[in-house]
Amino acid sequence: MVRRVAFAVPGDLATPTGGYAYDRRMITELECLGWKIDLVNLGEGFPRPSQEQRKAAQERLIAIAAGCPIVIDGLAYGVLPEVALELCPRHRLIALVHHPLALESGLSAAQADEFRASEHAALAAASRVIVTSATTARLLAADYGVPADHIVVACPGSDSAPAAHGSNDGIVRLLAIGAMVPRKGFDVLIAALATLADLPWHLTIAGDRRRDPDAAAQLDADIVRCKLSHRVAVLGAVSRERIAELYAGADLFTLASRFEGYGMAFSEAIAHGLPVIGTTAGAILETVPARAGVLVAPDDAAALAMALRRVIENPDERRRMAASARAAAQALPSWQDSAKLFARAFEDAA
Repeated sequence: MVRRVAFAVPGDLATPTGGYAYDRRMITELECLGWKIDLVNLGEGFPRPSQEQRKAAQERLIAIAAGCPIVIDGLAYGVLPEVALELCPRHRLIALVHHPLALESGLSAAQADEFRASEHAALAAASRVIVTSATTARLLAADYGVPADHIVVACPGSDSAPAAHGSNDGIVRLLAIGAMVPRKGFDVLIAALATLADLPWHLTIAGDRRRDPDAAAQLDADIVRCKLSHRVAVLGAVSRERIAELYAGADLFTLASRFEGYGMAFSEAIAHGLPVIGTTAGAILETVPARAGVLVAPDDAAALAMALRRVIENPDERRRMAASARAAAQALPSWQDSAKLFARAFEDAA
């Protein structure tokens, strides 16, 4: 008997963000476990689709054969409550929530409330909800009324990776990876680094600039305003091979996120044995082991600057943190184990 599931994502599955990377890898691992995956492209515009985009996504979902389980990525699922209610009598409906839509940075109070109400209604129609961290599971149970026994935690997996060799020229190489959206806190990171001009560092930022062109333009302007153009390289989206090269050549990973549903870039840094300077926002506390990093409150540029100064100035501390990161990497979940948890959501919902 063929085990079949429809996997619906908004737009191009190759989009270079952590959420899409999770979806791509999970599809691959599910196929290795014997599942037949029917990929459904819901179209562009999410999570703010036009009426035409919303209608097209609805038609694609309604066309799925009755009885087939459907996984819908939360970027679209949370704004399709009416579609979810229409689908749930005929399908096992599984919502994949990377992080609640209302917790995206840069929203007005009214926009956040609208997203929260829409996602709350949509989640009520789901047979199961897959999340990528225990933190997100607690949020959905407490704030969205999702029954705890309907939530499956399937953290992103990790591949074995060589330890970063870092720099050897006296310049501490800092690396930040993430889509250029307000939630990633690049403005806070640049503000912190602007106070560290006396230290030998260079920052490389890699991430999709297309998700929020205004945020990308603001990052460029902040770098110029702080006179850091010669010390900060903004690469945009790069290949996985180039990402691996960046991790290998880095001495320190840093990101000032305002919220993370998991933080795949953080776990990848740990897998490469990199010390981490970040924030306590969302699931980062459960992703970054205490001895492998220094975490400060989000939106606190002064505290972030103090942490960066301490670690940039102290190579012995960087070495200790790197050793802790390498040790912690051994305990990171595999993608194969995560896929088995993911698949359990289909089976539990039967």
